[in-house]
Amino acid sequence: MKMRFLLIINFLLFAGIAGAQSLNQKLQTAFNHLQQDSQLRYASVSLTVLDAKTGETVFAANPNMGLATASTLKTITSITAFNILGKDFQYQTQFGYNGAIAADGTLNGDIIIKGAGDPTLGSWRYAGHKENEVLSQMVAALQKAGIKKINGRVIGDDSIFGTQSVPDGWIWMDVGNYYGAGTSGLCWRENQFDIKLKTGPADTPIGIIKTVPAMPYLNFKSELLNAPAGTGDDAYGYLPVGGNLMYLRGTYAADQTKKSISAAIPDPAYDAAFRLADTLKRLGILVSGDPESVLTLNAKGQPLPAITNNLTTILSPQLSKIIYWLNQKSINLYAEQLLKTMAWKSGKQATTDNGAEVEQDFWKAHGIDPNSLNVVDGSGLSPGTRVTTLTMATVLKSAKGTDWFPDFYESLPVYNNMKMKSGSILNVLTYAGYQNHNGRELCFSIMVNNYSGSSRAVKERIFRVLDELK
Repeated sequence: MKMRFLLIINFLLFAGIAGAQSLNQKLQTAFNHLQQDSQLRYASVSLTVLDAKTGETVFAANPNMGLATASTLKTITSITAFNILGKDFQYQTQFGYNGAIAADGTLNGDIIIKGAGDPTLGSWRYAGHKENEVLSQMVAALQKAGIKKINGRVIGDDSIFGTQSVPDGWIWMDVGNYYGAGTSGLCWRENQFDIKLKTGPADTPIGIIKTVPAMPYLNFKSELLNAPAGTGDDAYGYLPVGGNLMYLRGTYAADQTKKSISAAIPDPAYDAAFRLADTLKRLGILVSGDPESVLTLNAKGQPLPAITNNLTTILSPQLSKIIYWLNQKSINLYAEQLLKTMAWKSGKQATTDNGAEVEQDFWKAHGIDPNSLNVVDGSGLSPGTRVTTLTMATVLKSAKGTDWFPDFYESLPVYNNMKMKSGSILNVLTYAGYQNHNGRELCFSIMVNNYSGSSRAVKERIFRVLDELK
């Protein structure tokens, strides 16, 4: 009986080892096929798969090759933010004034919206935080204070994040578009607006019908061309820094149903002040001065006044809610705001470079070589960011067992019936996430840089590799 028991135990152990070897072998075969594909002839490819509980390496191919991450970098930004800021962290936007209120309700001073980096202020994604709701909250605070007239200005104070809104590593083609919206200490409507297009036959110019909302302080010139059906949306907005003339360039396919593109607001703090001033005007509350922001005040050589009397504090959604949309919709702005916020939370000036340094220092303290986490932004939009798949998978593994892991896991989209974040920039495709294989929890990161041809075909080939994890 004892001998039979030992034979059974040995068989089960052997079966477990064989199963593990089988997964490794299947992954190796699939990875070899991927590397040998003609579209990847000049590409760099890496895959790391770890046991999500123990950290044991299940499979690794080129695990220490630093590659452009595209949006899978958001997993690292998210996990670092959960660690440094906490899942219940909320931004606090201050709304108040300076000067004094006269007996007749006239404020002899300025209304000031002082941002703290909240990327959700005026966003349509959250109940209670939409544009009209925030404006109504501000108006109610003014009315409660008895302010009926403003002998001064409405000022958007975005000074907490400094004057550089766009990370150094971003490319010119991206920064005028909604996904390339720059950071701001005072964000508004996710720093974007829509441009409605007047389309027509292929190879003819495309006109502009209107913007939503109206942008009366900007001018537009369309150099867009209608393109044949099936060619997609290849339209881009270009707005010189400090300018007010936006060019639209590229092509837009005739069969596109949306008939609009989304562009970046060049000065979100000004736009927030402009919207509040416009709202007050429509309500009959006169504002004598023009809206201002740090940018416009600096251009005039005027100082930025401080709030001396706070009227209300506008709280953002909790970090867990912000990260949900960050990963579900791959919002670059959210990631960049969080990177700067982590710098501020750590007692440093709120810059992208300082945020990257804080992130590297945090993971260095947890055993990760900072040279394997060479980040120049928080979203992965920069092609200059370089991270290894081993580091990314290790960061994913570290999230398991934390009290906020369910929130992070929920934030990941589903692709190929797998819970994972995707990433794509020019000739780069990446995926990172979690998968259960025969009851074993795995985490993984796969990156392909410098492929050629169709991204759809490369995606299908990557999914064939990842299918072995199912």
